[in-house]
Amino acid sequence: MDTNPPVPRYSIDELASLVGLSRRTVRYYIQLGLVERPIGETRAAYYTPAHLEQLLTVAKYSKAGLALDRIADLLSAPQSPPPVAPPRVGSVEVRSHLTIADGVELVVEAGRAGLSPNQVRNLFREVLAAYGRVVEETNDER
Repeated sequence: MDTNPPVPRYSIDELASLVGLSRRTVRYYIQLGLVERPIGETRAAYYTPAHLEQLLTVAKYSKAGLALDRIADLLSAPQSPPPVAPPRVGSVEVRSHLTIADGVELVVEAGRAGLSPNQVRNLFREVLAAYGRVVEETNDER
């Protein structure tokens, strides 16, 4: 007995509605290769959550102001970090602030830097260790 829930299927109208785009725009993105072709043909064609995720990614990059050819480059090379739009007036950012020593500080906006909370903690740990080594080397030279 299969206990896995069925994978949702979306029509082009449902998919476009979920992302807030027109059917024409969805078709254009498919034509450009930014989103995979639907499964099946003609009126029987359907889209899956994978298509939805692809479309959301394209929409996110497009809203960030990237040209479609740049988005295509990014999608073909997913190992590169995603671009982030510069902050806009009125936008809210959460920043982590590490005071290393008097006059030495590190400020990280993890979302814009593409870092997870764990990566930020590791970065802070490594920066503190590196600073300690630099100070130790300077004291040894005196």
